[in-house]
Amino acid sequence: MDRRAFLSTLGLSALGGIAAGCGLSLEDGLFNPCLADPLPKRLLDHEMVRAAWEGVNPSRFWDCHVHIAGVGDGGSGVWITPRMKSMLHPWQNLQRRFYLNAACTETEGSVDEDFVRRLAHCLNAFPAGAKVMLLAFDFHHDATGARREDLSAFAVADRYAAGLAQRLPERAEWICSIHPYREDGLEALDWAKKRGARAVKWLPSAMGVDPASSRCDEFYDALVRLNLPLLTHGGGEQAVHGGSLQEYNNPLRLRRPLERGVRVIVAHCASLGKHEDFDRGAGGFRVDAFALFKRLMDEPRYDNLFYGDISSVTQANRTEPALAMLLARSDWHRRLINGSDYPLPGVMPLYSMRRFVEQGYLNEAQAGVLSEIRRFNPLLFDFILKRSLVQEGQRFAPVVFESRRLFVGDV
Repeated sequence: MDRRAFLSTLGLSALGGIAAGCGLSLEDGLFNPCLADPLPKRLLDHEMVRAAWEGVNPSRFWDCHVHIAGVGDGGSGVWITPRMKSMLHPWQNLQRRFYLNAACTETEGSVDEDFVRRLAHCLNAFPAGAKVMLLAFDFHHDATGARREDLSAFAVADRYAAGLAQRLPERAEWICSIHPYREDGLEALDWAKKRGARAVKWLPSAMGVDPASSRCDEFYDALVRLNLPLLTHGGGEQAVHGGSLQEYNNPLRLRRPLERGVRVIVAHCASLGKHEDFDRGAGGFRVDAFALFKRLMDEPRYDNLFYGDISSVTQANRTEPALAMLLARSDWHRRLINGSDYPLPGVMPLYSMRRFVEQGYLNEAQAGVLSEIRRFNPLLFDFILKRSLVQEGQRFAPVVFESRRLFVGDV
């Protein structure tokens, strides 16, 4: 059954209702058209594209948040839960189909290789020197340190991520993912560092990591010793099913690594969901996760340790109030770094150009150009969109897009 037939069985009207209820958009349709042609010259040379690169050094452009999509065909090192392939789990099955469509990886038997080809195709539109950072993703592990596939949604092996970066040396770096409760965690961390890993990626709720636990202390000390930042999800998580421990995504739980000297990057700037404000005592009120992110950003003692990754902050279900503040707080810009969350920019209902026009971030002409670019190249679309947004005369500064500085020690 192809993806359109599958969606027909669910009922497009029901899916449209879900999208509307989540603040998502159907204005560009449901599916990434996966146009195979290179970006037309009229778009590649468009004034919006040229303006986006003004002031940004392409050799310092490292998109810090690029997922590796796949299903594990050919023994690649990608694993996905059988639930994502089962009609008995329609929501997870639907997610898989949207993610693979977003990355244009739908050929039976060559899904994982299609991902690599499509990513390279998208990167051809970027100037020489621009790179993406490919994310490994560890399994959920329980309190004993045992791997729990039954509580995991997907995993991408460090060896596979490292190998892809080696295949694309002019275009890719990689970020390892190691659960700190693993018996071999420190050994795995040393292995990854020696093979060029630039940071460590966690999604605490899905992986079963409590960042505030003393069990992580040795791992944190090793991160400091190896000069590796921690890129960790903050705020509510909707894309990855797993252990469902949402409280582990509370930005306040990151005080522990910060106090041990770890450089921490909060993915998405914690721009979704609510968490307990336990700074105010046990049983504190639940507040917006972004408000807790803001609190940590404004604490002087974390000035050179605490950073935000702006991946996904332009998605339709996330934009306000986080986006307006991230643009307005120019004093934060040196501590914000760009990430696309690719392939999610290719999930068509996640973005609304119409809404950006209504809110005054873009004009109609800009929205039209961006929608057209997206049909060819969602990765480039994400960058041009973020560089084009304006609110009360304020834009994201070029330094936000020169993310390399945080991973090579020249912050």
